[in-house]
Amino acid sequence: MSKFETVKVTRDGAVARVAFNRPDSLNAMNGQMRREFYAAAREINMDDAIRVIILTGEGRAFGAGADLAEEGDASGANLMVGAQTRDDLIHEFKPGVLAIAEAPKVWIAAVNGPCAGISYSYAMACDLVVMAKDAYLYQPFSAIGLIPDGGSTWLLQKLIGSRRAFELMALGEKLGAEKALEWGMANRVFDNATFAQQAMDFAENLAGRSPLALRYTKEALRFAATASLSDTIIKEADLQEFCISSEDCPNAVAAFFDKKPYTWKGR
Repeated sequence: MSKFETVKVTRDGAVARVAFNRPDSLNAMNGQMRREFYAAAREINMDDAIRVIILTGEGRAFGAGADLAEEGDASGANLMVGAQTRDDLIHEFKPGVLAIAEAPKVWIAAVNGPCAGISYSYAMACDLVVMAKDAYLYQPFSAIGLIPDGGSTWLLQKLIGSRRAFELMALGEKLGAEKALEWGMANRVFDNATFAQQAMDFAENLAGRSPLALRYTKEALRFAATASLSDTIIKEADLQEFCISSEDCPNAVAAFFDKKPYTWKGR
């Protein structure tokens, strides 16, 4: 039995699947879920047998954002106590988002349905995004007098630029899978009926690549996002030195020239 209630973790070879697991509430994130997600993410990130992680939602939604009714009455009217909201964002939501963005492994958001509010931040923090044809991304904040949070203003601006990011946030329009693909917010769009299997196939393909190459490519891209070209070239050189000196690199090169498959060691 899983140690978590609101997050479901399964492993299949080198691929782990982490699923938000409150399907009756469209996987709206309550306190238990955000704490359990962080614990699950840390556990998976430290598991040497896992190379790629799929993040998705159980049921028909990826996630409906924060659970607005959690700390208030049925309408959620008493939730917006400023100090508590600020504390939750910094000490509970932020660690979960960073556990994805700063992970040494590849995270793939498999957006199987509606993805709204702060759930959007968890998806956009992933390294890659695949979406079901009927799935959509939704920033509802302006309709309830709030701003996007959980790092959305940083993540979306990096992905699509400030004008498009502001448009999505200010107008609160749902962004369908095909438009998300066109705008560079998604990498693949899969049919609804075969979505789960195609997402797994995509993850398994990645898991068959060099673990060191994936890890340090991710690190180099994250560094380059806030660094100069000069500093980025130096960072790449440092990481390349490590990769070339690894056990994997010379053996993989030899296997390549011999036209033989190579089993990656990750060291």
